[in-house]
Amino acid sequence: MPPLSLIDPKDPLERQNQKLLTIVETLMRRAEASPDTTGVAYAQFERAVMLEEEVRARTKELEHALDLLNTSNASLAKANAEAQAARANLANAIETVQEGFALFDTDEKLVLCNSRFGKHMRDVHHLFKPGLPFSEYVRIVSQSPYLELPAGTSPQAWQERRMIRHREQHVVFNARMAGDRWLQVSEHRTRDGGTVVLQTDVTDMMLMERQERERLLDDQARLVKATLEHLNQGVGIFDPSGRLVGWNRRLGELLSIPLRRFRLGLPFQTVYEQLSRSVTFHNTAAAVDLLDWAAHQGRRAPLSFEVALGEDRTLAVFAQHMPDSGFVISFTDITTERQALHAISQVNETLERRVQERTLELQAALAEAERANASKSRFVAAASHDLLQPLSAAKLYLASLDNDLADHDQRARLGKATGALQSVEDILGALLDISRLDSGRAAVHLGRISLGDMLQQIHNDLSPAAVEKGLRFDLRVGDVAVTSDATYLRRILQNLMANALRYTQTGRVLVGTRRRGSNIAVEIWDTGPGIPHEQQKKVFDEFHRVHAPASPAEGLGLGLAIVDRACRLLNHPLELRSKPDRGTLFRVTFPLAAPNEPAQSGDSLPSENTEPWNHRIVLLVENDDALRQAITMTLENWGADVLPCRGDVEALDLLREIDIAPDVVLVDYQLDNNATGTDLIVLLRELYGPVPACVISANRTPDLAVLCASLKAPLLHKPLDLSALRDALQHAPNPTH
Repeated sequence: MPPLSLIDPKDPLERQNQKLLTIVETLMRRAEASPDTTGVAYAQFERAVMLEEEVRARTKELEHALDLLNTSNASLAKANAEAQAARANLANAIETVQEGFALFDTDEKLVLCNSRFGKHMRDVHHLFKPGLPFSEYVRIVSQSPYLELPAGTSPQAWQERRMIRHREQHVVFNARMAGDRWLQVSEHRTRDGGTVVLQTDVTDMMLMERQERERLLDDQARLVKATLEHLNQGVGIFDPSGRLVGWNRRLGELLSIPLRRFRLGLPFQTVYEQLSRSVTFHNTAAAVDLLDWAAHQGRRAPLSFEVALGEDRTLAVFAQHMPDSGFVISFTDITTERQALHAISQVNETLERRVQERTLELQAALAEAERANASKSRFVAAASHDLLQPLSAAKLYLASLDNDLADHDQRARLGKATGALQSVEDILGALLDISRLDSGRAAVHLGRISLGDMLQQIHNDLSPAAVEKGLRFDLRVGDVAVTSDATYLRRILQNLMANALRYTQTGRVLVGTRRRGSNIAVEIWDTGPGIPHEQQKKVFDEFHRVHAPASPAEGLGLGLAIVDRACRLLNHPLELRSKPDRGTLFRVTFPLAAPNEPAQSGDSLPSENTEPWNHRIVLLVENDDALRQAITMTLENWGADVLPCRGDVEALDLLREIDIAPDVVLVDYQLDNNATGTDLIVLLRELYGPVPACVISANRTPDLAVLCASLKAPLLHKPLDLSALRDALQHAPNPTH
């Protein structure tokens, strides 16, 4: 059992010391009152001394504790003083702030505010004290009569919107106060989550802004006014209520209305009545439309019409809706434009009349040109038949003399006469080609043509002329086929090659081909005198010769003209390059023929009949007496039996009379009474079977060549060439083969 203690350690030091003193005094009294015979008194004394020492020790501890307490109280008092000083300093600091200042803690309760916070709301200014909740602060402000709420906004609605804004991180807005004053309210968050509210008086700034805005509006109004005054149109501006708010002087000038009658706020109806007395609407509907348009409350579509001012002036009226639901009406004097349009209309009528007259004149001229062209065509046809037939007869007569003349001089003269006739034939042929190409009626029959065979044949024909002049005449060509017209292709190549031989005196003429993609070019090179650059375009003109030959019999300058026209007709590009004293190059480009393209028929077909001439019956049908006699004499000299007839009817009657079928038929294409030799061939074959036939004609059109080829009847052109005539009759094909 633990010893009992007279002192409770839990008691305060003062209480313990007091107990110890009491115990010591009690023990001292007992010791003095009773004698100690047993030594108990001394023991009690000794115990009292010990207690006194313990009291003394406890007293020192108490004094030390009191010293510590005093020190702590002094520190606390100093801290409180410093806190009070800091709070006073903070209050003094925020009091010096020019704006209203309030601090709310994290619990959104007012901690402190300065005297300027809420000073514009005198009725509630005294309620802003520490501990005031933020929501209560907002409610108090929303109900203050010093706060001018926006139109249509209740205090409760303003309070709700204000609390919503309060949740944002940064809040800034302007509030209008009584007495036309403005506060800018802003909120800022502190680091510990509190809120600082600042109220700044921005009345002066708002007034300055308003004044600046009014100044700008005034400047803008003056600018608009100045602009209106400089406009050539009369302008009237009306507000949404239809009252006049702006106009310019030109409006009064155009409408002949004194400016004193225009004033701000003038109703549109009054302006319309004045307008009606000054102008005349072209139709009543326009006047009604204008009134209805101005009275319309919604958005208006643009409106435009014209009015007459007096007897000689016209105004264009244009009404336009404005964004503020007002409208503007402009008046433009378009008298000059209308007069100009009227003048233009009169000019147009005059021009149309002149154009019509000119058109009639051109139509008449065109008709005359067509008649002239028809006359030219008839002349060409007549020349083909009537001019070449005597020439053919003359050549045949001269040929008949070839075997009868033994004298050398006479035979030389006969050769010259034959050459002269050949020159005439060439000239007539060239003229006929030019006429046909210029008429625009030249028929073209495109087909597959062996270019190598044609060049080789022309080379063979012209080689004697090259040998006679001592020229080297080379041909470099492969086996290639092109797409072209056989007749015109031959004429193009023959003219170019003959032209090169004619003008080359020494050296060489080379004809070759060059592949160019899907085309092939035929090039004719010569070492002749060349063509000057300034003459290179003229060489394709009719009757133009750069180096004129001594005799017209050698050419009239039509060869290149025919080549140029034929190339353009067939769309074969023609190129010329030449250097004086170096030579000339002519290049013609042709499209390569497709592998499956059908071949084009030529002027003659291979021969199968090689029977001798003796006693062969030849039916000759030719309506020209002289040519018929000349052909008859020539054929009889060859040993043939000739049945000469003037026309188809005579030929049919003669064959029926003698009841003999001819071995071969030689017939002119153009007979009397619009009959044709080809029709006669068809009829004779129906009567006597597949009789071989030949056609002679001055008609060089591709259509006739195709027709003769379809009949398997060789076509011989006038003037007749004796060797060609002999070959055609001797090798006339059987139409059944």
